[in-house]
Amino acid sequence: MKAIGYQAPGAIDRDDALVDIELPRPEPRGRDLLVQVQAVSVNPVDTKIRRNVAPEAGPWKLLGWDAVGTVVATGAEASLFKPGDAVAYAGSLIRPGTNAEFHLVDERIVGRAPKNLSIAEAAALPLTAITAWEALFHRLEVARPVPGAARAILIIGGAGGVGSIAVQLARQLTDLTVIATASRPETQDWVRQMGAHHVVDHRRPLAAQVAALGLGAPAFVFSTTETGQHLAEIAELIAPQGRFALIDDPETLDVNRFKRKSVSIHWELMFTRPIYETADMDEQGKLLNEVARLVEAGTLRTTLAENFGTINAANLKRAHALIESGKARGKIVLEGF
Repeated sequence: MKAIGYQAPGAIDRDDALVDIELPRPEPRGRDLLVQVQAVSVNPVDTKIRRNVAPEAGPWKLLGWDAVGTVVATGAEASLFKPGDAVAYAGSLIRPGTNAEFHLVDERIVGRAPKNLSIAEAAALPLTAITAWEALFHRLEVARPVPGAARAILIIGGAGGVGSIAVQLARQLTDLTVIATASRPETQDWVRQMGAHHVVDHRRPLAAQVAALGLGAPAFVFSTTETGQHLAEIAELIAPQGRFALIDDPETLDVNRFKRKSVSIHWELMFTRPIYETADMDEQGKLLNEVARLVEAGTLRTTLAENFGTINAANLKRAHALIESGKARGKIVLEGF
């Protein structure tokens, strides 16, 4: 089968940063599905791993954790899907990635693909939808009020992949006032299209901008990028007893500044459940099925921003470079081999 991989971590501008290769087609066992991959999207996690992580076993490391495709075979213990089913999922960090014609995935973290989206539009959603959903509803518990706080959430990095779907989920499924950050006219327009009530510029101090909205101190902050840069501002603007979630990798995280306000801090990594095969691992499959339902009902929309064409090394390198530039909005998708 066709695949794209690398043998040594490093910068994207190297000739061998990502390479077109041929690999044996895998065989499903246990609760695995064998999926013929039709479209993938590229996420910041792809670029971080490519820069820093060598192959754990075998000569090639395969990236990619978003996929839409068709089930072609199932393991002996699989019961949730059958050959011919159209599925969408985000995979597991500790298994080979989706940048391959055929891919194995545990059925418990798989959902059905939305029927009203193209394969490219559907491929934009799984990883970011799981991340945003878990952050908002499982970590921050946004349905549970913070006494005295404004029913508002600040989403830092509102135009990114996770931010784009988090804005939609908060706007459509809660009563929160949604404040999103974006710094350029095109990204500010984008987050408004996603449903943000207010947009503030993350290149300028956030606390003063949020205060100027006249809403009061937000109960919740969800930071998707540059958390270290904004930490002091977050501590200043969040309400006492507020809840703060983050997904990126600040070099340091000084939580002492949150003690006076008794702010709770929540990490979100959507790969935790599949890595540890937690007792509630199947929540991700259920979540993706609910996202599909909401998309088909018109409540949520795809966050696809750019289609880079065929799934190959050259196009994946272009996608990695754009993400690393910090200028991407929404999601970058590739389709077909």
